[in-house]
Amino acid sequence: PPRGPLARLPTPLEPSARLGPALGVELLWKRDDLTGLELSGNKARKLEFLVADAEAGGADVLVTCGGVQSNHCRATAFAAAKRGLGCAVLLRTADPAAPPPLEANALLDRLAGAEVHHVSHEQYRRRAEVMGELAGALRARGRRPYVIPEGGSNALGSLGYVLAMAELRDALPPAWREGPVTIAYAAGSGGTGAGVELGVRALGWRGATPVGFAVCNDARYFRAAIAAICADARRRWPALPEVPEAEIRIDEGFVGPGYAETTEEGLEMIRRAAREDGILLDPVYTGKAMLGVATRAAEGALPSRRVVMLHTGGAFGIFPFSRRLVR
Repeated sequence: PPRGPLARLPTPLEPSARLGPALGVELLWKRDDLTGLELSGNKARKLEFLVADAEAGGADVLVTCGGVQSNHCRATAFAAAKRGLGCAVLLRTADPAAPPPLEANALLDRLAGAEVHHVSHEQYRRRAEVMGELAGALRARGRRPYVIPEGGSNALGSLGYVLAMAELRDALPPAWREGPVTIAYAAGSGGTGAGVELGVRALGWRGATPVGFAVCNDARYFRAAIAAICADARRRWPALPEVPEAEIRIDEGFVGPGYAETTEEGLEMIRRAAREDGILLDPVYTGKAMLGVATRAAEGALPSRRVVMLHTGGAFGIFPFSRRLVR
């Protein structure tokens, strides 16, 4: 499929100087928070394929959805601006008539020129239908919309992380390529996990075991979502491998109160990563995943004590938690 130049690749692979040893693991950070598109993290790899597909079809406006602090919506808005396209986003919030203050990602959506539509939680449960209605309204105004699902998580978007696994394996020390290694990531909508699962199998990388740490929903939900994306990708590109749902490892133990909500333990992990390794995690995604790595390492429950933490970004999501992070 066509692919446009949006991400700065390859991203660095950095050893953890202090946090990993303190947790009793050999830890490498795969710095996908540095893909570009104004700190858009894992979204940039997916959008390279999605935006190219939109342009190939003659679209002039991207339509997508997410929470009010969605990294994906903000990344899509900046990708659209970079490519000279319009952007319209549906943002989920408790009360659409009184949305939260313009801060962090919500501010950046507007700054990049996105047309913002706030929707309730009930409307968001019908997000495919509501995005279809928005696309129809745009067509009525003479626009040519291209709809991108939540998180950019579909078969096409997952190809970004199929390629990322080849990039990662090439950058690893030889002993890590051959021996067992845990690839940890935050599972938010399934597209990154699907690409990781497809990628390690396509490479025949038998020593790599992906583990997704759920940031919302439960393990059953993510196994089904990831397996469905992988199956769709294989239908479209038969050379890709089969990914059995039962083999997808998801840890649901660190969701906390819910999506975009955190715990004191999660906030403490963010503080530790910042102070011990100079790495900025976020409360919505990577903070939960890293707390999962730390906890399972202490329990001896990781597939391997050699761990690659796939740092998928989310820096701006930290700002709404400022009063809880720094007392």
